[in-house]
Amino acid sequence: MSRKTSVGGQAVIEGVMMRGIHGIAIAVRKSNGEIVVNREESIPYSKKNKFFGLPVIRGFVSLIESLIVGINTLNYSATFFQEEEEPTKFDDWFEGIFKEKSEAVLIGITLIISLTIAILLFFIFPTFAANVFKKFGVRGSISLNIVEGIIRVSIFLIYIYVISKMSDIKRVFQYHGAEHKTIFCYENEKELTPENAAKFGRLHPRCGTNFLFLVMIVSIILFSLTGWGNIWQRILCRITLLPLVSGVTYELIRWMGKSNGFLTRVLSYPGLMLQNLTTEEPDYSQLEVAIVALKYAEGIESEDEKSKYNEDGQIKDIVSVDREGVQLGICKSTMK
Repeated sequence: MSRKTSVGGQAVIEGVMMRGIHGIAIAVRKSNGEIVVNREESIPYSKKNKFFGLPVIRGFVSLIESLIVGINTLNYSATFFQEEEEPTKFDDWFEGIFKEKSEAVLIGITLIISLTIAILLFFIFPTFAANVFKKFGVRGSISLNIVEGIIRVSIFLIYIYVISKMSDIKRVFQYHGAEHKTIFCYENEKELTPENAAKFGRLHPRCGTNFLFLVMIVSIILFSLTGWGNIWQRILCRITLLPLVSGVTYELIRWMGKSNGFLTRVLSYPGLMLQNLTTEEPDYSQLEVAIVALKYAEGIESEDEKSKYNEDGQIKDIVSVDREGVQLGICKSTMK
């Protein structure tokens, strides 16, 4: 049997974020073995506003929202592993100016910087680089746009390959694999245990890696329709068409998630193969973290877990163990 669900997630530092019908849940395994869970109610922008929920538009809105949520969850997970340091003068100055809004402002700055670097690296640099090929006889807007697209995809693949070799990133990619296996287990209506989740594959068609790769392909097609003007016209076209590229890709991913036909499998294949770089096989303790996050995101905590709430509404200690039954730590909730 197969359960229809739109639950999705993201790997964070020593943990997993899951977004389900009951909100966003982040489960992080601390250095002492304890799993800390934080769940917050969250309604997607596309459901808050009818305009934001229109086809194509909802794709770009969801992309921006995902970036914001992603930065938030990464920052949250990082707080458990930061060494105690005295605030710098800059920290004091920044908090003194923005006060209680300092965290939101910092996230906004991080988002702007991240988007700027991504646009420069994956969209503006390739269009400059493609100009070089005109000297080697490449002519025609379609040919030059295809060359630009190949350069863009190559940069993306090299980037993914390089970061996959970093030891710290490998741990994150293991949690990425745990996220996928847990979602597969849930979709196939199996009991959510590390043993069951471990049996499933780690390559999921609704992964963000698929989305990013398809963005590269869709951009080749759409940018080819804009001709090949001067460099500033091309840069302006690339930037202004980014919402359309992400929106069209989002609709494509949605369609692929509902279909299992031959064309869907062909379109999904490159992105799935790319996940061999962005996911790693997780261990049982990492799968356990992903399962905790999914349960709280979907509101399917067991009666045994629910019974651990005390009179004040705080959850009592939940012993978490590994596959051999060795106690790994205590699971507590800091849910809001």
